Amino acid sequence: MSGNREYKSDVFSMLMQDKERALQLYNAMNGSSYDNPEDVEMVIHDGGISLSVRNDASFIVDARLSIYEHQSTVCPNMPVRSLIYFSVILSDMLSDKKKGTKSGKNIYGRRLVKIPTPHFVVFYNGEEEQPEVQELKLSDAFEKPTDEPNLELKCKVYNINDGKNKAIMESCGWLNDYMTFVNKVREYHADGAFDDLAIDIEKAIDYCIDNDILKEFLKTYRSEVTKSMQLNYEFDRQLELERADAIEEGLEQGIKQGLEQGLEQGLEQGLEQGIEKGANKMLFTLVTKGKLDIDTAAEEAGVSVSEFEKLMSEAGYKVPETV
Repeated sequence: MSGNREYKSDVFSMLMQDKERALQLYNAMNGSSYDNPEDVEMVIHDGGISLSVRNDASFIVDARLSIYEHQSTVCPNMPVRSLIYFSVILSDMLSDKKKGTKSGKNIYGRRLVKIPTPHFVVFYNGEEEQPEVQELKLSDAFEKPTDEPNLELKCKVYNINDGKNKAIMESCGWLNDYMTFVNKVREYHADGAFDDLAIDIEKAIDYCIDNDILKEFLKTYRSEVTKSMQLNYEFDRQLELERADAIEEGLEQGIKQGLEQGLEQGLEQGLEQGIEKGANKMLFTLVTKGKLDIDTAAEEAGVSVSEFEKLMSEAGYKVPETV
C-alpha cells in the first residue's frame, strides 16, 4: 500500500522531534528538573504493521516511556490507539532491531525482562469546548463492562487552549508559543475563504517571527509548517462538511424510521447511521484526493483495509491501486 502520513505530521510532532523541547515538556508534565537533553532517548518505531501505526512523539527519560499525542478533534478512542502504539514500540524494543541483533530479549526465559514504564498523554487544542483535564480508560471501550479489568490503560487528556492548564503552559514556554501560533492562524483565518488559508498561515508565521515566538523553528521550517497546517485544516474542513451532510441525511432517515418504530428511537438510529455514513464519505474523499492513505482511513473507520476498499467501491469511489 502507498502511505501518505503528511496530514499527521503536524507542527506539534515536528516540534517534539527536538530533544530539548521534549525534555522541557516532560519536566512540565512530571514536575521534574532534568537539564540534559541527552537524557532523552527518542523512540522511532515502525512495527511493520502499517505506516498509520505511528503517534506524534515517543521518548524515554529515566526508564519512563512517554507516549504523547496531539489532537485538534475529540477522540474517545485514544486508549485503544495508545495500546496499539505501545504494543508496536514494545515489539521493536524487545526484538532489538536497532542494535542489529537477531534474537532480541528473551521473553520466554527465566529472567524477568524489564520494560520502560509507559505514560500516555494527549494534548487537545481543538475549538470544541472540553474539560481542562480528563482521563480516558481502555475499559470504557469494553463491550461487557467489568469492575476489575484484566487489562487497563489510562490516558490523560490535557486541554492546552487559552486559560487551560496554566501551570503546564507557564512551565513549557515552547508549548505556550505553539498555541500562540495556532491562535494567530485562527484569528487571521476566522472570516477568510479557504483559498486564502496559505496566506493567513504565512501572516501568522510572520507575526510569530517578528515577536520572537518559535522564531528559529518557523524560519527553518516555514514551508513545512505552512503545508502541514493547510493539510490539517483541509482534513478538519472536510470532516465538518461531511458531518453536516450526515446529520441532515440522518435526520431525514430518522423521521422515516420514526413513523414505523417510534419517532424518538427512529431519529436516534437515523442520526447515528447518517453520521457514520458521512464520516465514511469524508474518508473516501480524502483517500481519493491523495490526502490520506488507505491504511489510515481503514483504521479511522474501524474496519480492515479489504472491508474499507469494499465500502469505498460500493459507494462509487475509485479504490487507489496498490503498489
